[in-house]
Amino acid sequence: QLFLRESGGGSVQAGGSLTLSCAVSGYTDTKYCLGWFRRAPGKDHEGTAAIWTGGGTTYYDDSVKDRFTISYDNAKQTLSLHMNNMKPEDTGMYYCAGDSMRSMCAVPIQSVFGYWGQGTQVTVSS
Repeated sequence: QLFLRESGGGSVQAGGSLTLSCAVSGYTDTKYCLGWFRRAPGKDHEGTAAIWTGGGTTYYDDSVKDRFTISYDNAKQTLSLHMNNMKPEDTGMYYCAGDSMRSMCAVPIQSVFGYWGQGTQVTVSS
């Protein structure tokens, strides 16, 4: 079982940067696929980025490639999402999610992730 807690959301102007963090606790002796999902107003959860904690696998949605970087610090058990050159369409609630299958990191889909944080709001103004 995993417990996930996000932090670092806020408001930023277009072109600015923001970093989200997700503290991971629980049964962490195994490897996990950890991801960030974004839910924009009126839309479904969208897999933004994902990483396998054992290394070697990352995923980025086309809309965030070359702007966002996902990373996981094993020692601190912290997932991060560094967001640069932000756009108004990046606005939404960002959720940290995790589960145990590496294949989930290929294309993260909301319905297959079993563990979720409560989310943190990100607002990008133009």
